[in-house]
Amino acid sequence: MADVVNIEGARVYLSGREILHGIDWRVEQGERCFILGANGAGKTTLVRMMMGYAWPLYGARVEVLGHRFGTVNLQELRKRIAWVSPLMHQWLGDREWTGREMVLSGPDATIGLFRTPTAGEEERAAALMESLRATHLMDRKVVAMSSGEQVKVLIARALMTRPDLMILDEPSVFLDIAGREFLLKTIAELAALRPELTIIFITQRIEDILPEFSRGMILKEGNIVAHGAREAVLTEENLRRAFDLDIRLIKARNGRLWSVIE
Repeated sequence: MADVVNIEGARVYLSGREILHGIDWRVEQGERCFILGANGAGKTTLVRMMMGYAWPLYGARVEVLGHRFGTVNLQELRKRIAWVSPLMHQWLGDREWTGREMVLSGPDATIGLFRTPTAGEEERAAALMESLRATHLMDRKVVAMSSGEQVKVLIARALMTRPDLMILDEPSVFLDIAGREFLLKTIAELAALRPELTIIFITQRIEDILPEFSRGMILKEGNIVAHGAREAVLTEENLRRAFDLDIRLIKARNGRLWSVIE
């Protein structure tokens, strides 16, 4: 399998402070990979680096979708990357966009629709919403949706560009328990529908990491605590190091892990 992400020796400074320290990390095509860490671990900076919004010191190597940064048009490359963040719905402004309009804005990278879409775009938007079991949200105002429904619309919006890489950046951070489970079910369905799509899921919650995410990494203060296969990474020892808490893990019958603080 080809590498979708290949990072070697990446150190990132922001505001005069080193945020990431010597990151070496690879993600292969079609993998479902998680990044786990507490607030301040460096997760957001790592995403910014993968998107070309933060740059490592000279000597590092950053390749995404087979293109080495410094030799590629990042604006064009970003069209192949679907970035989904719950913060996006806060940029709606005064317009009460519908779910349909938000999904159709994906190809233009705008928040809301500012042109007449083509018939093909209308068909694709409808098909995506149907595949995500969200057809009922097409004509609903986004501001009237639950947080979980809003994220579902944002996933459909991101898929409009037929991405090769999807980055889910703490999508459940503002959700209650029901909204989180609704969203995680959607992600599991998406993973089943698009086996060729590489998905990176970023979270600070152990219980959010679905069994579908078979590989991953734990960050702490800009350093990699552990990376590799799920079973080797999500251990009590690694989690205690990452969160400085006496964590015990309980495995549910569906394969998800839940943490208990002792």
